[in-house]
Amino acid sequence: MTTAPASRYTAIGVLCGVGAAVLWAAGFVAARHGIDQGLTAADITFHRCFWAGLIFLPMAWRDGLADLNGIGWGRGLILTFLGGPGIAFASYSGFHLVPLGHGGVIQPSCAALFGLLLATVVLMERLPVRRAIGAGVIVTGLAVIGAEAIATIGAHGLLGDGLFALAGLMFASFGTLLRKWRVPPMRATVAVSVVSLVILPIYWIAVGFDRIIAMGFWENLLQAVFQGLMAGPGAIYLFTRSIVMLGAGRAAVFPTLVPPCVLLIGWLALGIVPTGLQLVGLLIVLLGFRFTQGK
Repeated sequence: MTTAPASRYTAIGVLCGVGAAVLWAAGFVAARHGIDQGLTAADITFHRCFWAGLIFLPMAWRDGLADLNGIGWGRGLILTFLGGPGIAFASYSGFHLVPLGHGGVIQPSCAALFGLLLATVVLMERLPVRRAIGAGVIVTGLAVIGAEAIATIGAHGLLGDGLFALAGLMFASFGTLLRKWRVPPMRATVAVSVVSLVILPIYWIAVGFDRIIAMGFWENLLQAVFQGLMAGPGAIYLFTRSIVMLGAGRAAVFPTLVPPCVLLIGWLALGIVPTGLQLVGLLIVLLGFRFTQGK
C-alpha cells in the first residue's frame, strides 16, 4: 500500500528537478543572446534579481520580514548570496570569456560533483555505489560535450572556466544548506528573491540604467521573463522541491541535465547545431543520470 505513493512522490521530485534544469538551460541561452546583443553580466544580473524580488515582495511582507519568514536574516543573507546575485554575476561574467556550450557544461557539472560531495560529507547522506558510478558516467559525458570547446579556449578562457566552476560550487552549497537548515522550498524562493532587491541601489550607483534603456523594450522583456521569472525563482522553487522529496545527494545531479538542454534550446533558439560528439556526450549524461536515481 505504501509503494505506489512512495513511487509517485519520487516521480514528482524527479519531474521538479528536470523542470528546474530546463529553466536553467533556457536562462543560459537567453543570457548568451543578451550578451551578444550588448548587455553585460551586471545588466542580466539586475534582470535576474530585481523582477523576482518585486513580485514576491507582497508575499514576504505578509508573512513577516522581521525574521525573513522564519528563516532568519543571517541564514537568509547567506542563501541569497549563494542562490541570488552572487551566483548570477559569476555565471553571466563567464559568458564574456567562453562560449555558451562551455558554460553550460562546467557550471552544472561542478554543481553536481560538489553537491554529491557536500551531501556525503556535510549531511552524512549515504553514497551508494550505483550513484557514485552514475556520477562518474555523467562526468565522462560532460567531458565529451565540452571537449571541442575546451580545445578552442585560450589563456583568457581559464578565467571563464573558473567563474563557472565557482558558480557550480555556490549552487551546490546553496542546495546543501537548504537541506541542512530544512528551509521550505517556497519560503526559500521568496526570501532569496526579496533580499536580492538590494541589487537595485547597487546597480543604480555602480552601473546606471543607460545601457539597459538603450537595448530597447523587447530585449529587456526577454531577459526579465527568462532571468527574473524562469531561471530565477521558478528554477529555484522546483529544485528546492526536488531536494525535499529526493534528498540533497540525488537532487544534486539534476544540474547535469542542463548541458543537453542547453544544446537543444540553443539549437532551436539560436541555430547552434549540436555536433556528433555533443550528441554522444548527451546520451552518456542521460545514462549517468539514470544510474544516479537508483538506490
